Amino acid sequence: MLTINILCVGKIKEKFFTDAINEYSKRLSKYCKLEIIELPDEKIPDKANESIENSIKDKECNNIINHIKTDSYIIALDLKGKEFSSIDFSKKIDSISMSNSKITFIIGGSLGLTDKLLNLCNEKICFSKMTFPHQLIRIFLVEQIYRAFKISNGENYHK
Repeated sequence: MLTINILCVGKIKEKFFTDAINEYSKRLSKYCKLEIIELPDEKIPDKANESIENSIKDKECNNIINHIKTDSYIIALDLKGKEFSSIDFSKKIDSISMSNSKITFIIGGSLGLTDKLLNLCNEKICFSKMTFPHQLIRIFLVEQIYRAFKISNGENYHK
């Protein structure tokens, strides 16, 4: 069975976000082993300069790197990444699973991901050029992973 890890910076604070993630996690248990690993976000001072922000981003990304399993196909969510349709995303997951038993998705903190981390990734994907809260992107990701499995198994799911 495919293992999907989601490494994300920050905790979900709102119950309605947690409820949605839990619902999709439960649905996904039929198709894969899902593990969501929440890593602490660093407090950003109100008057942080670029140097402070880069230091915070480095610390968050080094923590992510320390949690990546080396035998995993690594996909970062990044604004400069490739955009997929749901069908193409499903095909992508199918294709990866042919040669890898683990996929790791990375959702960085509010300052983004370092080049060092992005260079470790096999792929970068973008859900939208718009900016969304990280909690919402986590829901988008688990929903799209669920949708991808429904598509690849030829099962009905709303369009």
